[in-house]
Amino acid sequence: MTWFSLDPRAIMPLDGLYVSKRLKRTIRSGKFQVTCDTAFREVMKGCSRPRHKKDGTWITPAMLKAYCKLHQEGHAHSVEVWHEGQLAGGIYGISIGGLFAGESMFHNVRDASKVALAALVSHLNQRGYHLFDIQQWTEHTGSMGAIEIARSDYLTLIENVVDLPVSFGQDLCEIEYFGSSLAD
Repeated sequence: MTWFSLDPRAIMPLDGLYVSKRLKRTIRSGKFQVTCDTAFREVMKGCSRPRHKKDGTWITPAMLKAYCKLHQEGHAHSVEVWHEGQLAGGIYGISIGGLFAGESMFHNVRDASKVALAALVSHLNQRGYHLFDIQQWTEHTGSMGAIEIARSDYLTLIENVVDLPVSFGQDLCEIEYFGSSLAD
């Protein structure tokens, strides 16, 4: 697989997630249920759908197969957001030490990808991660606190976190993302 090292690189500071009042209400409402690693392939398939009718997808069948193997080996993980028993959105990525590299996210129901992102950031904080790489800054992620940093700074950060004794964890059926910072 090819690794693209963008300059600048976007990260989501784990202490800098912005959750709007409306999203906090959505989270508190119980409209969505959140799980981890229960529907990895389905999340990837959701992410592989073209965003616009004219666009293709960068998630090829070979890539799907490779990431599913990484998931089976415990290196790739997903956060799933459910609404009325159906997969409403999610996010997936790779975990290496204290780094989580988010690959893609999707939604079928409004706010489902935002809930997935909030849940993932909460989970990464609980597990002791130090860096959440989101690759590219977008208006959407920027509105939630994402920033861009120089590639040289990014590479220094990676060097300092990939060997940390951090794991995504096995306690993934319920993510506590209703902490005081989100529920207030």
